[in-house]
Amino acid sequence: MKKEDKQLLIQSLGEKLKEYAHFYLVDVTGLDSTATSALRRKCFQQDIKMVVVKNTLLQKAMDAAEVDFSPLYECLKGNTAVFFCNTANVPAKLLKEEGKSGIPALKGAYAEEGIYVGADQLDALCAIKSRAELIAEVVALLQSPAKNVISALQSGGQTIHGVLKTLGERSE
Repeated sequence: MKKEDKQLLIQSLGEKLKEYAHFYLVDVTGLDSTATSALRRKCFQQDIKMVVVKNTLLQKAMDAAEVDFSPLYECLKGNTAVFFCNTANVPAKLLKEEGKSGIPALKGAYAEEGIYVGADQLDALCAIKSRAELIAEVVALLQSPAKNVISALQSGGQTIHGVLKTLGERSE
């Protein structure tokens, strides 16, 4: 590969590191072309950009980035695919679903401004809530007291109405 081509690839990877908020380093050793193609299709369906890269080129792109990715350098061995995404837990769930046989396996990840190294971090990455999930939880928590007040007021109005009706029907 020519030096100019390598520079273009490094720049392209650097742009992807800036464009996407989260990325996963995945070991794809042992995947044949059919399995790789199927994995790419599943990634595409879940809005994940899958790129198979040379480790040295990825490391150079990480060096040029504004964020310190040095703890992930130890993960750059063997065949590496990078999953770029804007929702932190989607690739983790995909890897958990697909990786039951051990292929593909998580090497490391940068998610929610944190660095996770090792396949044992997959459960922690699956537990990360997306922004939409967090907003939904906050809205539900804010609605709960309002719903309680409204239901108390509605039931109280019916109780007062029942008492007044009973008093009005009583003979004097």
